[in-house]
Amino acid sequence: MNKSYLNFRTDMADERVDTYKRVHNLSEIDGIKVDSKINGKINTTIVDVLNENGKQAVGKEIGKYVTIEIQDVEYLEESEKETLINELGNNLEILVDSVLNNQENKSILIVGLGNETVTPDALGPKVVSYVDITRHLLKYAKEYVEPGTKEISGISPGVLGTTGIETSEIITSIINKISPNLVIAIDSLASMSVSRVGKTIQLSNTGITPGAGVNNKREALDKNSLGIPVIAVGVPTVVDMATITNEAIDKLTDNIKSEATTYMNHGIDSDKVKEIIELFENDNRYTMIANVLNTENYIVTPKEIDSIIAKISEIIASGINTALRPA
Repeated sequence: MNKSYLNFRTDMADERVDTYKRVHNLSEIDGIKVDSKINGKINTTIVDVLNENGKQAVGKEIGKYVTIEIQDVEYLEESEKETLINELGNNLEILVDSVLNNQENKSILIVGLGNETVTPDALGPKVVSYVDITRHLLKYAKEYVEPGTKEISGISPGVLGTTGIETSEIITSIINKISPNLVIAIDSLASMSVSRVGKTIQLSNTGITPGAGVNNKREALDKNSLGIPVIAVGVPTVVDMATITNEAIDKLTDNIKSEATTYMNHGIDSDKVKEIIELFENDNRYTMIANVLNTENYIVTPKEIDSIIAKISEIIASGINTALRPA
């Protein structure tokens, strides 16, 4: 089966599901379960990749992917922000409980992936700076800590180009030293749509591959590589140039389809119209666009990215603090 539809740079499970359905003209995918709910301005979609067939179809590991989408993070009212934080916290808490299986003495390592000097990639380090860290308090001032407080530590390991050390090597060394039960990794992601940049939060219990969305894959951070469960939290902050072009062509194709009858009524050959539409719908279209534009090193981010990162990082940290609050 031709899987060129998976060439689009996206870390979002729900986008891959939608793309597979569209390409294969399906309403459901064997091995994929999708549930959605809307709460005011917040749209939550849960994608369960159930088996190997689902994994092969959408190119995502078997597990659960929760996508929380909002209309505009920059203009949320306080009540809407609280609703978003609670939605994020509740879903994260469910994932944490499911992977820890109610273990006592929970120790959790928060890892902020990315380069804090590059704004679109600074989400992880920013979030870690706002998370409530407790390990040192439990170790040195336990009498001042609320009963039931989880042991939480945090690290922003930087990137290979700065440290010369693979992120997985740094995290493995820390795990060997402090023995956490769980890693929560936060990273910037890539999306297939400009409309989702900075407006979507994805949670998953399958780990994460740093840099995958921008064609700079590092070693995966997951249970297989680290020996303990890894929950990933991410926000799309970039879209690659070919994907933006493809999205524009998608909209153009939809418009051509809707106008095709009118064109044919004015004497344009129907076979020619179909031929033009089929050219736009070519399954290798992404590769064609990327080759024409030579977009290998062009990744696009919105001009408001500084403000978006500042606000969404605080929201994610608050969601993490809510999920990990004392029992």
